[in-house]
Amino acid sequence: MELIKFFQTGGPFMYPILLVLALGLAISLERFLYISRTQSRTRKIWEQLVPMLKAEDFDRAKKLTETVNTPVSTMLNYGFARKSANSNRDSIESAMEEGIMETMPDLEQRTHYLATFANIATLLGLLGTIIGLIQAFTAVAGADPAEKADLLSASISVAMNTTAFGLVAAIPLILIHSFLVTKTARLIDNIEMVGVKCLNIIADE
Repeated sequence: MELIKFFQTGGPFMYPILLVLALGLAISLERFLYISRTQSRTRKIWEQLVPMLKAEDFDRAKKLTETVNTPVSTMLNYGFARKSANSNRDSIESAMEEGIMETMPDLEQRTHYLATFANIATLLGLLGTIIGLIQAFTAVAGADPAEKADLLSASISVAMNTTAFGLVAAIPLILIHSFLVTKTARLIDNIEMVGVKCLNIIADE
Protein backbone atom coordinates (compact mmCIF):
# COMPACT_ATOMS: atom_id res chain seq x y z
CA MET A 1 0.00 0.00 0.00
CA GLU A 2 2.82 2.38 0.88
CA LEU A 3 4.50 1.53 -2.42
CA ILE A 4 1.36 2.40 -4.37
CA LYS A 5 1.02 5.66 -2.47
CA PHE A 6 4.69 6.43 -3.09
CA PHE A 7 4.21 5.85 -6.82
CA GLN A 8 0.98 7.82 -7.10
CA THR A 9 2.33 10.86 -5.27
CA GLY A 10 5.49 10.96 -7.36
CA GLY A 11 3.88 12.68 -10.30
CA PRO A 12 3.72 11.94 -14.04
CA PHE A 13 7.45 11.22 -14.39
CA MET A 14 7.03 8.01 -12.40
CA TYR A 15 5.37 6.38 -15.43
CA PRO A 16 8.20 6.85 -17.96
CA ILE A 17 10.68 5.67 -15.31
CA LEU A 18 8.54 2.58 -14.77
CA LEU A 19 8.45 2.01 -18.55
CA VAL A 20 12.25 2.30 -18.78
CA LEU A 21 12.63 -0.17 -15.91
CA ALA A 22 10.21 -2.63 -17.52
CA LEU A 23 12.02 -2.47 -20.88
CA GLY A 24 15.37 -2.91 -19.16
CA LEU A 25 14.20 -5.95 -17.21
CA ALA A 26 12.67 -7.49 -20.36
CA ILE A 27 15.96 -7.09 -22.24
CA SER A 28 17.87 -8.43 -19.23
CA LEU A 29 15.75 -11.57 -19.08
CA GLU A 30 16.00 -12.18 -22.85
CA ARG A 31 19.77 -11.70 -22.87
CA PHE A 32 20.31 -13.88 -19.81
CA LEU A 33 18.29 -16.74 -21.29
CA TYR A 34 19.98 -16.41 -24.70
CA ILE A 35 23.52 -16.33 -23.30
CA SER A 36 22.85 -19.18 -20.86
CA ARG A 37 21.31 -21.32 -23.60
CA THR A 38 24.17 -20.54 -25.99
CA GLN A 39 26.72 -21.43 -23.32
CA SER A 40 25.02 -24.77 -22.71
CA ARG A 41 24.77 -25.58 -26.43
CA THR A 42 28.41 -24.62 -26.98
CA ARG A 43 29.50 -27.08 -24.31
CA LYS A 44 27.23 -29.81 -25.71
CA ILE A 45 28.41 -29.36 -29.31
CA TRP A 46 32.05 -29.48 -28.30
CA GLU A 47 31.52 -32.69 -26.33
CA GLN A 48 29.98 -34.26 -29.45
CA LEU A 49 32.70 -32.96 -31.75
CA VAL A 50 35.76 -34.12 -29.82
CA PRO A 51 35.41 -37.85 -30.65
CA MET A 52 34.74 -37.05 -34.34
CA LEU A 53 37.75 -34.76 -34.62
CA LYS A 54 40.07 -37.20 -32.88
CA ALA A 55 38.86 -39.91 -35.26
CA GLU A 56 39.54 -37.54 -38.19
CA ASP A 57 35.90 -37.83 -39.18
CA PHE A 58 35.72 -34.24 -40.43
CA ASP A 59 32.79 -34.83 -42.76
CA ARG A 60 30.62 -35.98 -39.88
CA ALA A 61 31.82 -33.09 -37.73
CA LYS A 62 30.98 -30.63 -40.47
CA LYS A 63 27.50 -32.09 -40.88
CA LEU A 64 26.93 -31.69 -37.14
CA THR A 65 27.90 -28.01 -37.10
CA GLU A 66 25.86 -27.32 -40.22
CA THR A 67 22.69 -28.64 -38.58
CA VAL A 68 23.04 -26.48 -35.45
CA ASN A 69 22.53 -22.72 -35.52
CA THR A 70 24.81 -21.44 -32.76
CA PRO A 71 27.75 -19.01 -32.68
CA VAL A 72 30.27 -21.80 -32.12
CA SER A 73 28.92 -23.86 -35.04
CA THR A 74 29.07 -20.80 -37.30
CA MET A 75 32.72 -20.28 -36.37
CA LEU A 76 33.59 -23.95 -36.89
CA ASN A 77 31.80 -24.04 -40.25
CA TYR A 78 34.21 -21.42 -41.54
CA GLY A 79 37.15 -23.49 -40.34
CA PHE A 80 35.84 -26.76 -41.77
CA ALA A 81 35.21 -25.06 -45.13
CA ARG A 82 38.85 -24.01 -45.30
CA LYS A 83 39.93 -27.46 -44.13
CA SER A 84 37.96 -29.03 -46.98
CA ALA A 85 39.84 -26.75 -49.39
CA ASN A 86 43.15 -28.09 -48.01
CA SER A 87 44.14 -24.66 -46.71
CA ASN A 88 47.02 -24.16 -44.29
CA ARG A 89 46.72 -23.47 -40.56
CA ASP A 90 46.86 -19.68 -40.90
CA SER A 91 44.07 -19.70 -43.45
CA ILE A 92 41.86 -21.91 -41.26
CA GLU A 93 42.58 -19.70 -38.24
CA SER A 94 41.66 -16.57 -40.20
CA ALA A 95 38.41 -18.19 -41.29
CA MET A 96 37.51 -19.03 -37.69
CA GLU A 97 38.29 -15.48 -36.61
CA GLU A 98 35.95 -14.27 -39.32
CA GLY A 99 33.27 -16.61 -37.96
CA ILE A 100 33.72 -15.21 -34.45
CA MET A 101 33.42 -11.64 -35.73
CA GLU A 102 30.21 -12.59 -37.52
CA THR A 103 28.63 -14.01 -34.37
CA MET A 104 29.74 -11.40 -31.84
CA PRO A 105 26.98 -8.87 -32.69
CA ASP A 106 24.36 -11.52 -31.86
CA LEU A 107 26.02 -12.15 -28.51
CA GLU A 108 26.36 -8.49 -27.55
CA GLN A 109 23.22 -6.97 -29.05
CA ARG A 110 20.82 -5.03 -26.80
CA THR A 111 22.99 -5.44 -23.70
CA HIS A 112 24.36 -1.90 -24.08
CA TYR A 113 20.80 -0.56 -23.84
CA LEU A 114 20.77 -1.39 -20.13
CA ALA A 115 23.41 1.21 -19.29
CA THR A 116 21.52 3.74 -21.41
CA PHE A 117 18.25 2.94 -19.67
CA ALA A 118 19.91 3.33 -16.27
CA ASN A 119 21.09 6.82 -17.22
CA ILE A 120 17.68 7.72 -18.62
CA ALA A 121 15.93 6.57 -15.43
CA THR A 122 18.26 8.67 -13.29
CA LEU A 123 17.82 11.75 -15.47
CA LEU A 124 14.04 11.35 -15.60
CA GLY A 125 14.02 11.15 -11.80
CA LEU A 126 16.05 14.34 -11.49
CA LEU A 127 13.91 16.13 -14.07
CA GLY A 128 10.75 15.08 -12.28
CA THR A 129 12.11 16.38 -8.99
CA ILE A 130 13.18 19.72 -10.47
CA ILE A 131 9.78 20.25 -12.09
CA GLY A 132 8.12 19.19 -8.83
CA LEU A 133 10.17 21.73 -6.89
CA ILE A 134 9.31 24.48 -9.36
CA GLN A 135 5.62 23.66 -8.97
CA ALA A 136 5.99 23.52 -5.19
CA PHE A 137 7.58 26.96 -4.91
CA THR A 138 5.01 28.37 -7.29
CA ALA A 139 2.16 26.89 -5.26
CA VAL A 140 3.35 28.22 -1.89
CA ALA A 141 4.10 31.67 -3.25
CA GLY A 142 0.55 32.81 -2.66
CA ALA A 143 -0.16 30.69 0.42
CA ASP A 144 -0.65 31.93 3.96
CA PRO A 145 2.75 32.62 5.59
CA ALA A 146 1.91 30.35 8.50
CA GLU A 147 1.26 27.43 6.16
CA LYS A 148 4.18 27.97 3.76
CA ALA A 149 6.67 25.85 5.68
CA ASP A 150 4.34 22.86 5.94
CA LEU A 151 3.20 23.11 2.32
CA LEU A 152 6.75 23.46 1.04
CA SER A 153 7.97 20.54 3.14
CA ALA A 154 5.20 18.27 1.86
CA SER A 155 5.71 19.36 -1.76
CA ILE A 156 9.47 18.78 -1.62
CA SER A 157 8.93 15.34 -0.10
CA VAL A 158 6.65 14.40 -2.99
CA ALA A 159 9.00 15.88 -5.57
CA MET A 160 11.91 13.79 -4.27
CA ASN A 161 9.96 10.61 -4.97
CA THR A 162 10.88 10.72 -8.66
CA THR A 163 14.61 10.92 -7.91
CA ALA A 164 14.30 8.02 -5.49
CA PHE A 165 12.36 5.92 -8.01
CA GLY A 166 14.81 6.83 -10.77
CA LEU A 167 17.67 5.50 -8.64
CA VAL A 168 15.65 2.41 -7.71
CA ALA A 169 15.31 1.69 -11.43
CA ALA A 170 18.87 2.65 -12.41
CA ILE A 171 20.88 0.73 -9.79
CA PRO A 172 19.65 -2.79 -10.67
CA LEU A 173 19.94 -2.04 -14.40
CA ILE A 174 23.59 -1.04 -13.95
CA LEU A 175 24.30 -4.18 -11.93
CA ILE A 176 22.53 -6.42 -14.45
CA HIS A 177 24.41 -4.73 -17.31
CA SER A 178 27.73 -5.45 -15.62
CA PHE A 179 26.72 -9.06 -14.97
CA LEU A 180 25.63 -9.65 -18.57
CA VAL A 181 28.76 -8.03 -20.02
CA THR A 182 30.89 -10.34 -17.89
CA LYS A 183 28.80 -13.38 -18.80
CA THR A 184 28.98 -12.53 -22.51
CA ALA A 185 32.75 -12.03 -22.36
CA ARG A 186 33.11 -15.43 -20.69
CA LEU A 187 31.00 -17.03 -23.43
CA ILE A 188 33.12 -15.42 -26.16
CA ASP A 189 36.26 -16.69 -24.41
CA ASN A 190 34.79 -20.20 -24.37
CA ILE A 191 33.94 -20.03 -28.07
CA GLU A 192 37.46 -18.85 -28.87
CA MET A 193 38.88 -21.66 -26.73
CA VAL A 194 36.81 -24.20 -28.68
CA GLY A 195 38.13 -22.67 -31.89
CA VAL A 196 41.75 -22.99 -30.76
CA LYS A 197 41.29 -26.57 -29.62
CA CYS A 198 39.55 -27.50 -32.86
CA LEU A 199 42.26 -25.75 -34.88
CA ASN A 200 44.99 -27.64 -33.06
CA ILE A 201 43.32 -30.92 -33.94
CA ILE A 202 42.36 -30.36 -37.57
CA ALA A 203 45.39 -28.29 -38.61
CA ASP A 204 47.88 -30.87 -37.34
CA GLU A 205 46.32 -33.71 -39.29
